[in-house]
Amino acid sequence: MEIKKYITENEPKMLEDLFSLIRIPSISAKPEHHDDMLACAERWAQLLLEAGADEALVMPSKGNPIVFGQKIVDPNAKTVLVYAHYDVMPAEPLELWNSKPFEPEIRDGHIWARGADDDKGQSFIQVKAFEYLVRNGLLQTNVKFIFEGEEEIGSPSLESFCQEHKELLKADVILVSDTSMLGADLPSLTTGLRGLAYWEIEVTGPNRDLHSGHFGGAVANPINVLCQIISQVTDAEGRITVPSFYDDVEEVPQAERDMIARIPFDEEKYKKAINVKALFGETGYSTLERNSCRPSFDVCGIWGGYTGEGSKTVLPSKAYAKVSCRLVPHQDHHKISKLFADYILDIAPDSVQVRVTPMHGGQGYVCPITLPAYQAAEKGFEKAFGKKPLAVRRGGSIPIISTFEQVLGIKTVLMGFGLESNAIHSPNENIPLDIFRKGIEAVVEFYLNYK
Repeated sequence: MEIKKYITENEPKMLEDLFSLIRIPSISAKPEHHDDMLACAERWAQLLLEAGADEALVMPSKGNPIVFGQKIVDPNAKTVLVYAHYDVMPAEPLELWNSKPFEPEIRDGHIWARGADDDKGQSFIQVKAFEYLVRNGLLQTNVKFIFEGEEEIGSPSLESFCQEHKELLKADVILVSDTSMLGADLPSLTTGLRGLAYWEIEVTGPNRDLHSGHFGGAVANPINVLCQIISQVTDAEGRITVPSFYDDVEEVPQAERDMIARIPFDEEKYKKAINVKALFGETGYSTLERNSCRPSFDVCGIWGGYTGEGSKTVLPSKAYAKVSCRLVPHQDHHKISKLFADYILDIAPDSVQVRVTPMHGGQGYVCPITLPAYQAAEKGFEKAFGKKPLAVRRGGSIPIISTFEQVLGIKTVLMGFGLESNAIHSPNENIPLDIFRKGIEAVVEFYLNYK
């Protein structure tokens, strides 16, 4: 049966199964969802078996369970390892959703729900393509699946799992659908990802909150000091001031910069979409270079003192910030983490105590476009979307991708179908049904071309 017909005839059941996953609030960041993580893993194992896997196991890890499934068609054939994650981001702020985040709805040709794209919807594309190939006797490669439940908190348990199960996870290439395209009519394949380093900064001043009238001007305010410290991390030209930070940053070759410059990009439309009047970034680089090929620093959260209703004249005892750097390939996140912490402690004044706590991190990644699996993915996109996909680097991070290469020795092809408008990590996350269908077709074509 032709793939388009298969999708049309089976779509009601496909959506019913996808919705059964989405309804499980598998939020890895919140301990109260511990039972939901196991329930989601078990549901995935059931769905893999129904799709045609020979076996599907829910395996323990140091954290949330990991789902492993496989179908071996020929021990001598190539093996594809499909990676995905079943955990999702918290849904807050709930009041900004137009529908309940864990009660999926179809409106205006889109599926609306937390996880509709990231990553339940995209991973479901992989499984339905696999199902079609199995049921129609077209699968010529072995397929393994590894679905984890901690990607949104940095995959802390997956590296050790990979170390312990190298033979089980042995494959020729890893296939991942957890990235985005340039646009619905502008298909693209991600060839590079930035790395990540993340910290929490704690600034402590007096041993208790003080009256700002009695002590203001005589005692350092931790929030003021924290803001001063953070303001010194970048300069007026958008460069990060941490000593030795750029030592391992590889300058983007001119040929690649020329390729980036050919990517259709409307800066005015970009600004309008996020409602800003002007853009800012490192001097000497375009917007697309800044958010994909260059490192960056951001304050992800900052708090302290009184934030309740009305006013309270208080000089707080403590202030906190969560900050991160996106890194580029060759920057080691462990090295950067220490450089950053040392710098913050060095510039901190004696009037406060400062503690920098490293949190999760990951390396950057580059996929060569000469890889046979990449070229098969390219043909898949061309078949489904009617045009050859552009090769682009993306600014996001999937730390486990570089870990796969280091631990398993396997390259990864990032065959993602997300769109900027899908609002992942935000209220009203969604995925267009049209893209969902084309994604299945593209993955089917990948397998038909990767032999």
